[in-house]
Amino acid sequence: MSNSTTIKQKELFGHPVGLYVLFFTEMWERFSYYGMRAILVLYLVAETQSGNAGLGWTNGDALSLYGTYTMLVYVMSIPGGWIADKFLGQKKSVLYGGLLLVAGHSILAVEEMWAFYTGLCLIIAGVGMLKPNISTMVGGLYQQGDIRRDKGFTIFYIGINVGAFLSSLIVGYVGEVHGWHYGFGLAGIGMALGLIQYVVGQKYLKHVGNFLGASENLEEKEAMKKPLTKIEKDRVVVLFISFLLVIVFWGAFEQAGGLMNIYAKENTNRMLMGWEVPASWFQSLNAMFIIFLGTSVALFWANRKLKGKVSSSLFKMIIGLIIMGTGFFFMSAAASEFNSTGASAMYWLVLAYLFHTVGELCISPVALSYITKLAPVKYASLMMGVYFAMTGFGNKLAGLLGESAEGLGELTVFTGIAVFCVSFGALVMVFRKKLETLTHGAEDNERTMYEEAEGFELADN
Repeated sequence: MSNSTTIKQKELFGHPVGLYVLFFTEMWERFSYYGMRAILVLYLVAETQSGNAGLGWTNGDALSLYGTYTMLVYVMSIPGGWIADKFLGQKKSVLYGGLLLVAGHSILAVEEMWAFYTGLCLIIAGVGMLKPNISTMVGGLYQQGDIRRDKGFTIFYIGINVGAFLSSLIVGYVGEVHGWHYGFGLAGIGMALGLIQYVVGQKYLKHVGNFLGASENLEEKEAMKKPLTKIEKDRVVVLFISFLLVIVFWGAFEQAGGLMNIYAKENTNRMLMGWEVPASWFQSLNAMFIIFLGTSVALFWANRKLKGKVSSSLFKMIIGLIIMGTGFFFMSAAASEFNSTGASAMYWLVLAYLFHTVGELCISPVALSYITKLAPVKYASLMMGVYFAMTGFGNKLAGLLGESAEGLGELTVFTGIAVFCVSFGALVMVFRKKLETLTHGAEDNERTMYEEAEGFELADN
């Protein structure tokens, strides 16, 4: 991915300084994306004659657009990764993606339908260019077998959720109270700040994310020309199978921006000491829990690895899916309470988001790191793009499931999601050992380094 593995990099808190440049870039990108996501469905279903007028769409139509939009945002990561691998390199692709995002969010501030659809299209293209490539750059900061890689991705992931937490509160409040288009415009300002920070921090990213086709390193040039080996092909197979977990996970998890968002708005008693909590604020719970629990979950898995217990990436991802699925049983309880009393308590949503967050911490940053361990060098960004495309298909599945609630009811949908996720996770667990043999020891070297560096790991945490 880069020749950074042979060059000494300046470090801060035990990690390359470049990690923090990417941390803040992604933080502001997620501020803009999740801020817009927090109010998109609410804007679509808001009445056209209300004080804060929306488009007056039905819940089903709004969730359909939401699912298609969030799917395309991530599916565009495939061409975004391909363009980086073949033409631009990851570093330039992130820059161009950021420019498209600033333009897209800014246009959404215009109160015209042409601006609405144009802005969505620019955001789709921008995320497609930025998302897979910035994640691949994080992996490029660490050499193969570096014990800090998983932790680096967890730190990076916390940055994602700092942005998501702040945006759900700030953009959500501005959009719901002062005007939807003010919220969209504020999201654009956040992305502009992230882009400025990224440009200023380029001196810490000189040796990562460069276009391999222009590399002077003979080993990297040869890697671009050689066909895939049997080991590389086996590892790609494992990645694609693990992506099934990703589709199921995000198909369930992304109810947050759709069905759970509407449920919070319409079916939840949001009164707290005489004040009504904005519906969009509940989406900040996931990000808040990640900020507080991220390092604890990473430490749990690190200590488990040190004790010689099963802690492979695939194992973590399966456990993450099962935990997240379990969280939907709380939404089943909420729907049951609503059917009985006409309103459900807020704590059901809080508990659901808590379980969803723990599950996410076990699967999402781990999957990002897993791809950088198994993907062939010349297809690094493309494979990351495929991962995000699977996330996109999960988002579309989420929209379809949300739409089905109009006919089946929330109780049936929430319970069905919970049962399926837990069952599917258990099924993949049965084949876990066989799948892990196809990685050909990709994580074995890392395991040895963990054992040799026990004192370092514990002190670092």
